[in-house]
Amino acid sequence: MSRKLSIFYIILLLFFGSSALFSPVTGDLSGDRQALLDFLNNITHPRSLAWNASSSVCATWSGVTCDRDGTRVTALHLPGASLIGQIPPGTISRLSELQILSLRSNGLRGPFPIDFLQLKKLKAISLSNNRFSGPLPSDYATWTNLTVLDLSRNRFNGSIPAGFANLTGLVSLNLAQNSFSGEIPDLNLPGLRRLNFSNNNLTGSIPKSLKRFGNSAFSGNNLVYENASPPVIPPKQKKKEKKGIYISKPAILAIAIGVCFVIFFLIAVLMVVCYVKRQRRPETETEPKPEKLRPAQKMPSEKEVSKLGKEKNIEDMEDKSEINRVVFFEGSNLAFNLEDLLIASAEFLGKGTFGMTYKAVLEDSKVIAVKRLKDVVVSRKDYKHQMEIVGNIKHKNVAPLRAYVCSKEEKLMVYDYYSRGSLSLLLHGKIGEEGHVPLNWETRLRFMIGVAKGLAHIHTQKLAHGNIKSSNVFMNSEDYGCISETGLAVLTNPATRANGSARRYRAPEATDTRRSTPESDVYGFGILMLETLTGRSSVDDLKEGIDLVVWVNEVIAKQWTGEVFDLELVQTPNVEAKLLQMLQLGTSCTARVPAKRPEMLKVVETLEEIERN
Repeated sequence: MSRKLSIFYIILLLFFGSSALFSPVTGDLSGDRQALLDFLNNITHPRSLAWNASSSVCATWSGVTCDRDGTRVTALHLPGASLIGQIPPGTISRLSELQILSLRSNGLRGPFPIDFLQLKKLKAISLSNNRFSGPLPSDYATWTNLTVLDLSRNRFNGSIPAGFANLTGLVSLNLAQNSFSGEIPDLNLPGLRRLNFSNNNLTGSIPKSLKRFGNSAFSGNNLVYENASPPVIPPKQKKKEKKGIYISKPAILAIAIGVCFVIFFLIAVLMVVCYVKRQRRPETETEPKPEKLRPAQKMPSEKEVSKLGKEKNIEDMEDKSEINRVVFFEGSNLAFNLEDLLIASAEFLGKGTFGMTYKAVLEDSKVIAVKRLKDVVVSRKDYKHQMEIVGNIKHKNVAPLRAYVCSKEEKLMVYDYYSRGSLSLLLHGKIGEEGHVPLNWETRLRFMIGVAKGLAHIHTQKLAHGNIKSSNVFMNSEDYGCISETGLAVLTNPATRANGSARRYRAPEATDTRRSTPESDVYGFGILMLETLTGRSSVDDLKEGIDLVVWVNEVIAKQWTGEVFDLELVQTPNVEAKLLQMLQLGTSCTARVPAKRPEMLKVVETLEEIERN
């Protein structure tokens, strides 16, 4: 009896012990710190990660990213970190707020870490290029937020789980270069954009739901592809002896083609000979060409011709060398080439005056914003020079340019992606959106202070922004505004028609978009302030035929100042005096005469004074 009880208690101990080990832990940053230390202390890592228990997890631990408040770990990036062995269970799985996990290109082995399925907020996971083995779990119901799953270049075997069909948000699935066998399950995932099942031991046929990815996504398997059939071998027949000369039909056809080719070749040679003779005739024998009607130009000397040839060769060499080149700026932790960028999962964000903007998810799950420029009229040299100027603007209120592409086909700019959206989106919501939450006074003021500081810094660099509008304004990590897309106006054709939104911010004297000035920036910022105070969108104003500056001045002249402000601001207690100060500043910035507008440094002082009072 006692032996039975002992066995019973052992079973209970194992049950509760394993439950505690694999149960998700919801806690705080200290709990996340301990989970990461437990992971690191129980795995082989010849290369130090410099994780110190006494240092800040969010600020100093390499590969660790926290949320905006610095209260929880949301991402763990440890690619190529020389991690060796099995992942200790009950460590990483305790990071209950983890959204991104990248452990690719290490020496990790063992079965798939089953406790990873407890990470319910996981959006992307990459375990590629390791030594994981064995079958995969069958149930993935907990990964409701997953968009990227990369298990390629491992030793996983067994069948591909049908449970992948529950990953309805999946955008990218990569199982290439493993040992999966059996038939491919029918995965009805409409949002899936990238798929790679190549180089496994899969059999059967490609399911109908996955045929859109083409045969290349399934190469290196034992699959039966559509329209493929075994070769037909006709039975051998005894040859009949025939007397005389016999020419088969294929031979006759070949002879006919050969004769036609010879005739065509002779005609081509004759045409070339005639052309050469014509070129050798004296100039008086030929008719005057249209080029002769142009003013005579000085011919370059032999030395100049040689120099031009060298410059052309250099430019051609640069074109070839930069086909897949992405130029990164200091401080960028990105690593990709043009091909990676063009095949990345992308979402269209909007179309502006100078091109279209996309949200792109890279293979390592990093999210960026990509601006695809249109109507770039400057030379490649001038374009690259302007990119260097913009990329070296380092200020917390100027959205940093992380990288750019300059090839014949593409002119791209890479920025950070701001998940909270632009000021325009936060202020007005999406068109047709119901239940939009109004932006409060403090947030609006912080937007304006941040943008003013960013513009003031740009002006101290003897530059102008040239494209101020609420869709180019975002909230930085310190919850103040920052301005994006600096210096694009000088690259594009001034004849490019700006949409109604862009024209709204353009100063009266700014007829050529390439010649923006600090004064015209101040005007645009003044419009931004009036838009923030009134809550009026450019779309509404276009529909009603209203000029925002004219409308505000008319309302003030009629002493109906209270009618100017957005209802959310009017209902905010104890801000009346601040609203009036900011309104006065906005009207000063939008003065028609540039000399009457205040400098941005003065604007910053006024806004900070409003914030303090």
